Amino acid sequence: GGSGAGAMGGSASLLPREALGEYQELTFLSKQEILLAYKRFRELLPKEERENACSTRVPKSQILTLPELRANPFQHRICRVFSTSDDGDDSMSFEDFLDMLSVFSDSATSDIKSHYAFRIFDFDEDGILDRKDLEKLVNCLTGQGEETQLSNAEMEQLIQNILEESDIDKDGTINLSEFQHVISRSPDF
Repeated sequence: GGSGAGAMGGSASLLPREALGEYQELTFLSKQEILLAYKRFRELLPKEERENACSTRVPKSQILTLPELRANPFQHRICRVFSTSDDGDDSMSFEDFLDMLSVFSDSATSDIKSHYAFRIFDFDEDGILDRKDLEKLVNCLTGQGEETQLSNAEMEQLIQNILEESDIDKDGTINLSEFQHVISRSPDF
Protein backbone atom coordinates (compact mmCIF):
# COMPACT_ATOMS: atom_id res chain seq x y z
CA GLY A 1 0.00 0.00 0.00
CA GLY A 2 2.43 2.80 0.94
CA SER A 3 1.26 5.84 2.90
CA GLY A 4 -1.62 7.95 1.60
CA ALA A 5 0.49 11.02 0.94
CA GLY A 6 3.05 9.27 -1.24
CA ALA A 7 0.39 7.61 -3.39
CA MET A 8 -0.77 10.90 -4.87
CA GLY A 9 -0.06 11.80 -8.48
CA GLY A 10 1.18 9.22 -10.95
CA SER A 11 -1.01 6.18 -10.93
CA ALA A 12 -3.74 7.71 -8.79
CA SER A 13 -4.95 9.50 -11.89
CA LEU A 14 -5.31 6.31 -13.91
CA LEU A 15 -8.31 4.09 -14.12
CA PRO A 16 -8.04 0.63 -12.61
CA ARG A 17 -7.07 -1.77 -15.39
CA GLU A 18 -10.14 -3.99 -15.01
CA ALA A 19 -12.43 -0.97 -15.28
CA LEU A 20 -10.68 0.09 -18.46
CA GLY A 21 -11.36 -3.24 -20.14
CA GLU A 22 -14.98 -3.12 -19.07
CA TYR A 23 -15.47 0.40 -20.43
CA GLN A 24 -13.94 -0.65 -23.73
CA GLU A 25 -16.49 -3.42 -24.07
CA LEU A 26 -19.40 -1.18 -23.16
CA THR A 27 -18.55 1.75 -25.39
CA PHE A 28 -17.31 2.54 -28.88
CA LEU A 29 -14.21 4.17 -27.43
CA SER A 30 -10.60 3.06 -27.62
CA LYS A 31 -8.40 2.64 -24.56
CA GLN A 32 -6.75 5.99 -25.32
CA GLU A 33 -10.09 7.75 -25.63
CA ILE A 34 -11.29 6.31 -22.34
CA LEU A 35 -8.16 7.41 -20.50
CA LEU A 36 -8.44 10.85 -22.02
CA ALA A 37 -12.10 11.00 -21.05
CA TYR A 38 -11.16 10.09 -17.50
CA LYS A 39 -8.59 12.83 -17.38
CA ARG A 40 -11.10 15.37 -18.69
CA PHE A 41 -13.77 14.18 -16.28
CA ARG A 42 -11.40 14.53 -13.33
CA GLU A 43 -10.56 18.05 -14.38
CA LEU A 44 -14.23 18.99 -14.04
CA LEU A 45 -14.10 18.06 -10.36
CA PRO A 46 -12.79 20.17 -7.49
CA LYS A 47 -9.24 19.11 -6.56
CA GLU A 48 -10.23 17.37 -3.36
CA GLU A 49 -12.72 15.11 -5.15
CA ARG A 50 -10.47 13.97 -8.00
CA GLU A 51 -9.12 11.06 -6.02
CA ASN A 52 -12.49 9.28 -6.27
CA ALA A 53 -13.49 10.48 -9.70
CA CYS A 54 -14.99 7.09 -10.55
CA SER A 55 -17.60 7.40 -7.84
CA THR A 56 -18.21 11.14 -7.97
CA ARG A 57 -20.88 12.96 -9.94
CA VAL A 58 -20.10 16.14 -11.84
CA PRO A 59 -22.82 18.81 -11.72
CA LYS A 60 -24.56 19.79 -14.94
CA SER A 61 -23.10 23.30 -14.75
CA GLN A 62 -19.62 21.78 -15.11
CA ILE A 63 -20.61 19.40 -17.91
CA LEU A 64 -21.94 22.37 -19.88
CA THR A 65 -18.46 23.95 -19.88
CA LEU A 66 -17.15 21.21 -22.19
CA PRO A 67 -16.32 22.59 -25.64
CA GLU A 68 -18.45 19.87 -27.28
CA LEU A 69 -21.51 21.05 -25.40
CA ARG A 70 -20.86 24.75 -25.01
CA ALA A 71 -22.00 25.47 -28.55
CA ASN A 72 -24.56 22.68 -28.77
CA PRO A 73 -28.14 23.96 -28.95
CA PHE A 74 -29.32 20.74 -27.27
CA GLN A 75 -26.88 20.89 -24.36
CA HIS A 76 -29.61 20.73 -21.69
CA ARG A 77 -31.37 17.81 -23.33
CA ILE A 78 -28.08 15.98 -23.74
CA CYS A 79 -27.35 16.29 -20.02
CA ARG A 80 -30.85 15.09 -19.25
CA VAL A 81 -30.71 12.07 -21.54
CA PHE A 82 -27.28 10.81 -20.47
CA SER A 83 -27.57 11.57 -16.76
CA THR A 84 -28.52 8.64 -14.53
CA SER A 85 -29.00 10.92 -11.53
CA ASP A 86 -31.89 10.01 -9.24
CA ASP A 87 -32.28 13.62 -8.16
CA GLY A 88 -33.19 14.86 -11.61
CA ASP A 89 -30.34 17.37 -11.38
CA ASP A 90 -28.78 16.05 -14.64
CA SER A 91 -25.40 15.55 -12.98
CA MET A 92 -23.16 12.92 -14.56
CA SER A 93 -21.13 10.03 -13.27
CA PHE A 94 -18.02 9.01 -15.14
CA GLU A 95 -20.01 6.22 -16.79
CA ASP A 96 -22.69 8.69 -17.95
CA PHE A 97 -19.92 10.86 -19.33
CA LEU A 98 -18.39 7.91 -21.19
CA ASP A 99 -21.78 6.93 -22.61
CA MET A 100 -22.20 10.44 -23.95
CA LEU A 101 -18.74 10.55 -25.53
CA SER A 102 -19.27 7.09 -26.94
CA VAL A 103 -22.51 7.99 -28.70
CA PHE A 104 -20.92 11.16 -30.12
CA SER A 105 -17.78 9.34 -31.25
CA ASP A 106 -17.22 8.53 -34.91
CA SER A 107 -17.21 4.83 -34.11
CA ALA A 108 -20.79 4.75 -32.82
CA THR A 109 -23.25 3.12 -35.21
CA SER A 110 -25.86 5.29 -36.88
CA ASP A 111 -28.56 3.23 -35.14
CA ILE A 112 -27.20 4.17 -31.76
CA LYS A 113 -26.74 7.79 -32.80
CA SER A 114 -30.28 8.09 -34.12
CA HIS A 115 -31.72 6.37 -31.06
CA TYR A 116 -30.12 8.95 -28.78
CA ALA A 117 -30.91 11.83 -31.13
CA PHE A 118 -34.54 10.77 -30.93
CA ARG A 119 -34.44 10.78 -27.14
CA ILE A 120 -32.77 14.18 -27.12
CA PHE A 121 -35.40 15.65 -29.46
CA ASP A 122 -38.25 14.08 -27.47
CA PHE A 123 -38.49 17.05 -25.13
CA ASP A 124 -41.47 15.82 -23.13
CA GLU A 125 -40.07 12.28 -23.03
CA ASP A 126 -43.28 10.56 -24.12
CA GLY A 127 -41.62 8.34 -26.72
CA ILE A 128 -42.83 10.23 -29.78
CA LEU A 129 -41.94 13.48 -31.50
CA ASP A 130 -45.10 15.54 -31.72
CA ARG A 131 -45.66 19.10 -32.92
CA LYS A 132 -44.55 20.57 -29.61
CA ASP A 133 -41.27 18.63 -29.72
CA LEU A 134 -40.69 19.64 -33.33
CA GLU A 135 -41.36 23.28 -32.49
CA LYS A 136 -38.78 23.17 -29.67
CA LEU A 137 -36.38 21.35 -31.95
CA VAL A 138 -36.67 24.05 -34.61
CA ASN A 139 -36.30 26.80 -32.01
CA CYS A 140 -33.12 25.17 -30.70
CA LEU A 141 -31.71 24.99 -34.19
CA THR A 142 -32.61 28.50 -35.28
CA GLY A 143 -31.60 30.08 -32.00
CA GLN A 144 -33.83 32.09 -29.72
CA GLY A 145 -32.74 35.48 -31.06
CA GLU A 146 -35.33 37.93 -32.36
CA GLU A 147 -33.87 38.12 -35.85
CA THR A 148 -33.53 34.36 -36.28
CA GLN A 149 -36.85 33.33 -34.84
CA LEU A 150 -39.38 32.02 -37.31
CA SER A 151 -42.82 33.52 -37.65
CA ASN A 152 -45.73 31.28 -36.73
CA ALA A 153 -46.50 30.73 -40.39
CA GLU A 154 -42.93 29.71 -41.17
CA MET A 155 -42.86 27.40 -38.17
CA GLU A 156 -46.15 25.84 -39.20
CA GLN A 157 -44.88 25.30 -42.74
CA LEU A 158 -41.64 23.77 -41.53
CA ILE A 159 -43.38 21.35 -39.18
CA GLN A 160 -45.76 20.40 -41.98
CA ASN A 161 -42.74 19.64 -44.16
CA ILE A 162 -41.02 17.60 -41.47
CA LEU A 163 -44.16 15.56 -40.85
CA GLU A 164 -44.76 15.04 -44.55
CA GLU A 165 -41.23 13.74 -44.92
CA SER A 166 -41.23 11.58 -41.82
CA ASP A 167 -44.68 10.67 -40.56
CA ILE A 168 -45.18 7.42 -42.43
CA ASP A 169 -48.36 6.28 -40.69
CA LYS A 170 -49.79 9.83 -40.84
CA ASP A 171 -50.73 10.04 -37.16
CA GLY A 172 -49.27 13.52 -36.78
CA THR A 173 -46.27 12.34 -34.79
CA ILE A 174 -42.91 10.74 -35.52
CA ASN A 175 -42.01 7.56 -33.69
CA LEU A 176 -38.54 6.08 -33.33
CA SER A 177 -38.71 3.84 -36.38
CA GLU A 178 -40.02 6.66 -38.56
CA PHE A 179 -37.24 8.87 -37.26
CA GLN A 180 -34.59 6.24 -37.96
CA HIS A 181 -36.00 5.80 -41.45
CA VAL A 182 -35.59 9.52 -42.17
CA ILE A 183 -32.08 9.53 -40.74
CA SER A 184 -31.10 6.54 -42.84
CA ARG A 185 -31.98 8.56 -45.92
CA SER A 186 -29.84 11.53 -44.91
CA PRO A 187 -26.29 10.23 -44.60
CA ASP A 188 -24.83 13.56 -43.53
CA PHE A 189 -26.77 13.43 -40.28
